[in-house]
Amino acid sequence: MAQPHPDHPNLVITTHPLIEHKLTQIRDRNTPPPAFRALTAQVAGLMASELTRSVPTEPCTVETPIESTTSNRLAATITLVPVLRAGLGMAEGVGHLVPEARFGHIGLFRDEKTLLPIQYLSKLPDNLGTGPVILIDPMVATGGSASAALAMLRAAGARDLRVLSLIAVPESMHKLHDEHPDVTVYTAALDRQLNDQGFILPGLGDAGDRLFGTH
Repeated sequence: MAQPHPDHPNLVITTHPLIEHKLTQIRDRNTPPPAFRALTAQVAGLMASELTRSVPTEPCTVETPIESTTSNRLAATITLVPVLRAGLGMAEGVGHLVPEARFGHIGLFRDEKTLLPIQYLSKLPDNLGTGPVILIDPMVATGGSASAALAMLRAAGARDLRVLSLIAVPESMHKLHDEHPDVTVYTAALDRQLNDQGFILPGLGDAGDRLFGTH
């Protein structure tokens, strides 16, 4: 079940016992990379149902083994765009649920002194305006990377933009609401705050490092 946050009009918190249970395991510092990757994909898959609830459909005719019937199919092209590296784990989970989706990739890293995002890659499909574009960024911390990625997607023609994350904080929600007020962020949790280094508290550490066992 999705819970719009009363203090952040652009934030939807997706709550479910399985999401909460798996997020607890994801936060645990003792969870090894293989389990972390599996859990991240599983949570993303559970969240994808709410994230895609408003995707348009169209009627079609299908032949069952018994007779013809009218049913519905997707009427728009869904594009998944993970922010590298950390977005890859969640993208896999959504991709399992929506195998029809296209993929793009955006590469950003955060300057540790300025905390500003620096772009190093942008590989996007054509015709992004033909359907919803889901930006996948597990940790929406300062909001700088998500905001920069959204601006890149707009410049490439995207119109229906949504963000999928594991964890966000009030600081990033204020920034995204100011800079992209039409974009909804779907997250599993809204954490307390950022520390002086721009990491989420309590958070889960560096998602990319924990996915791939790097430091």
